[in-house]
Amino acid sequence: MSFETLFQPLALARGPQWRNRFALAPLTNQQSRPDGVLSDEEIHWLALRAKGGFGLVMTAAAHVQAIGQGFPGQLGVFGDEHLPGLARLAAELRANGAVSAVQLHHAGARAPAELVGQPVSASDDAQSGARGLSLDEVQRLRDDFVAAAVRAEKAGFDGVEVHGAHGYVLTQFLAAETNRRADRYGGDLENRTRLLFEVLDGIRAATGRGFQLGVRLSVERFGVTLMEARETVRRIFAQGWIDYLDLSMWDVFKEPAEAEHRERRLLDWFTDLERGPIRLGGAGRLTTPDQVKAAIAAGLDFATLGRAGILHHDYPDQVRRLGAGFRPVETPVAPEHLVQEGLSPVFVEYMKTFKGFVREPVAAE
Repeated sequence: MSFETLFQPLALARGPQWRNRFALAPLTNQQSRPDGVLSDEEIHWLALRAKGGFGLVMTAAAHVQAIGQGFPGQLGVFGDEHLPGLARLAAELRANGAVSAVQLHHAGARAPAELVGQPVSASDDAQSGARGLSLDEVQRLRDDFVAAAVRAEKAGFDGVEVHGAHGYVLTQFLAAETNRRADRYGGDLENRTRLLFEVLDGIRAATGRGFQLGVRLSVERFGVTLMEARETVRRIFAQGWIDYLDLSMWDVFKEPAEAEHRERRLLDWFTDLERGPIRLGGAGRLTTPDQVKAAIAAGLDFATLGRAGILHHDYPDQVRRLGAGFRPVETPVAPEHLVQEGLSPVFVEYMKTFKGFVREPVAAE
């Protein structure tokens, strides 16, 4: 497979085609205002990635309820006060050739108490202090995911991605170890997937025919078992609600964590499922052009880039020009490099919390 394959447009069942197979991951960065309103720094960071050639540019996780905030400085999409900033961002991304998406998020039990008071979850959780949602509250949560998607469409975005990964609230419903409910949203897998499926069905019904809908899922960890994840994905593909599935795997080419399923790679458990027109992408340790090409050759339709997109705002354009000759900068990097790549001082400080990403200053002798 040649590198030219990475730059073939990607048509989806709905909405505009992506200009290539590169998607910017939804990256936490803490650059928004305390009320969830987009900052100029956040708009600059994302617009720069659109200018740099990414086919899909996605926002950081945006919480759909105030009580679902997971991080300081998190983008919000739970109120109409967020519309002006979102509209500015959508227009910037479109002007620079990228398809745009808002990632819809609720932290659930992972919401810090200092930000939200008592967090909520699928069930009571002693470790976090989270309170289990009532049946009415579950249905309100579903409706607020849908309302947030409608708000994103009103702002001019091409679509949304529902965050069902990384142990946040939808994962807390999907996983048996965190969902101990005795009502229609708990128990067997059909009930535990009900909230996610109602969110997807509701968004599809409430938005336009050309509005793109994606979902991000963890396929192991966070209480998720591989075979349940495979069945959930199979059912999502069969229902046809979505336009793309974004698998978060931490390492696209890894073996499953569950020893009994290591006869093939984690990715291979999903690429063999019948997906029709739904596009399949994945994220996890895709840093070099050769790795991205190998991921597409392995059966993905697109590659979701996180750290590579932080380090190089123009990663796709660099690959287009240089192919395998493009050598991404190695970490740790100087803070000045990140500033040049469009990260604000707040974002740079956040990246310092990831060991080995930002170079420590050399102490004076």
